[in-house]
Amino acid sequence: MKRHVLIVDDDPSLCSVLSADLAREGYRTTATQAPEAALTQACTGEDDVDAVLADVNTGSLPGTELCARVVASGRGVPVVLMTAFATLEIVVAAIRAGADDFVTKPLDSEALKATLGRVIDARMLRREIARARQAAEEPGFEGMVGGSRAMRSVYEMIERVARSDVTVLITGESGTGKELVAHAVHRRSARADGRFVAINCAAMPETLLESELFGHVKGAFTDARSARAGLFVKASGGTLFLDEIGEMPPSLQAKLLRALQERTVRPVGGDQEVPFDTRVVAATNRDLEADVAARRFREDLYYRINVVRVPVPPLRERGSDVLLIAQHVLRRCQPGRQRVTGFTETALGELLHRRWPGNVRELQNCVERAVTLAQFDHVRRVDLSEQMPTRAHLGIPMDLESLGGFVTMRELERRYAALVLRATGGNKSAAAGVFGCDRRTLGRKLGDPEDDDDNAAA
Repeated sequence: MKRHVLIVDDDPSLCSVLSADLAREGYRTTATQAPEAALTQACTGEDDVDAVLADVNTGSLPGTELCARVVASGRGVPVVLMTAFATLEIVVAAIRAGADDFVTKPLDSEALKATLGRVIDARMLRREIARARQAAEEPGFEGMVGGSRAMRSVYEMIERVARSDVTVLITGESGTGKELVAHAVHRRSARADGRFVAINCAAMPETLLESELFGHVKGAFTDARSARAGLFVKASGGTLFLDEIGEMPPSLQAKLLRALQERTVRPVGGDQEVPFDTRVVAATNRDLEADVAARRFREDLYYRINVVRVPVPPLRERGSDVLLIAQHVLRRCQPGRQRVTGFTETALGELLHRRWPGNVRELQNCVERAVTLAQFDHVRRVDLSEQMPTRAHLGIPMDLESLGGFVTMRELERRYAALVLRATGGNKSAAAGVFGCDRRTLGRKLGDPEDDDDNAAA
C-alpha cells in the first residue's frame, strides 16, 4: 500500500506541486487548505495518514498548534513543518509542539523526500516494535515464537492435523523451524505420551540409514553382533520424524513406501515382518514435486507422505516476528544475567530490513554474536554491521567493461547501483549501506520510484 501524506498549506498552487512531486515518488497524497479538516483526518482512523506535511502559517490554526494536537491524539502520526523563515523562535516552537522535523521554503525536493521517508520509516518501526512487545506478552505455541498471520496459520494447521494419525509433510526453507513444528504435532496429538524419535535422512550413508530405520538381525553385516530394533519399532506408540526426506536414496524410498503401506518392517538380514504402530511426520526443504517430475523421488511415496502438508513460512514473510525471536534469543543466550537487556531502535530497524536467507537459524547466530560483542547494555546497529555485506567482500566488478563502457555519470551510477543490489542478493538495506545512503535514495539511483520494501512479502 502506498504511503499517505497529508499536505496542509494555504497556497493551492504549492499543494498541487507537492502532490504531483510526491506522487511521482510513489506516495498517495491528500492536500487541503483547511487545517481543521486536516486535524480531523489525521486524528481519526477512517483514512490512515502516514505523515502530515504542514506549513507553520496555516491561517485559522497555526501549524505548530496543528502539530501539537496531532501528537496529543496518540496515533503516532509524524508531522513535518514547513517554514519560509527558520528562525530560532520557530524552531523552538516546532520542537515544543512535537514536530518530527521541519523543512525550509523554497523546498528542496530531494531533501523533502528524504525527510518524509525517514519519519515514515521511523513510525513503521515504532509500530512493529509495539506489535512485537504486545505479542511478547502472549504465551508461545509449543516452544515456537511468533504471532504473525503466517505463523498463526501454521498453529491452526498443527491443531487440526494433530487430532488424527495421518502422515504429515512439513515443507519450508532451511532454518525455518520444521522440527519444532514436528514436535508440536506430536505434543498436541493423542501420542504425546509416546516417544518422539527423529532422524536426518541426509546425515548417514544408505546402508546405515536402512539399519537405523528398519533394524537388523544378528550377523546381518560385519558389526551386527546382536539384533537391533529399528526406529519404526522403537517409536511405536509415538512419532517418527523423517527430516530431509527428499535426500533419501531411491532404493530406500521403495522400502519406506512398503513400510508405510503395510505398517510392518523387515529388519536388514531378516525374513520376518515386524509390525509397528508409529505416526510418521516428514520434512523437506526441497521441491518434491519437481523431484518427482525429474524422477529423483518416487511419485507413489510422495503421495503417501503428503497426506497433509504444513508449509512453514520463511522469516522474511513473518514481519515483526523477527523482533520477537531476536529478543527471545537474547534472553536465552545469557541465562541468569542481564548484561545486555535489549536492542536500540536502529538495531531493530536493521533486523527488520534484512531478508534472512538462512531464516531463524541465521537470525539466532546473528543475535548471539552481537550480544557477545556488544559493549553496552543494548545491542546497537554497529554490533550487527560486521555481519552485513560490505563493498570489500561483495565481489563487485569495477572495470569499465563490466559497467557497460563509457556512459553518462548518472547512467554509470545507476548501473553500479544495480550491481551492488545484485551482489547483496536484492537486499536494499545492505546495498544502501554500501552506498552510504538511505534505501529511498538508492531506489532513485536505480530508477525505481516505488522502492519496494525488503519485506514486502511479509
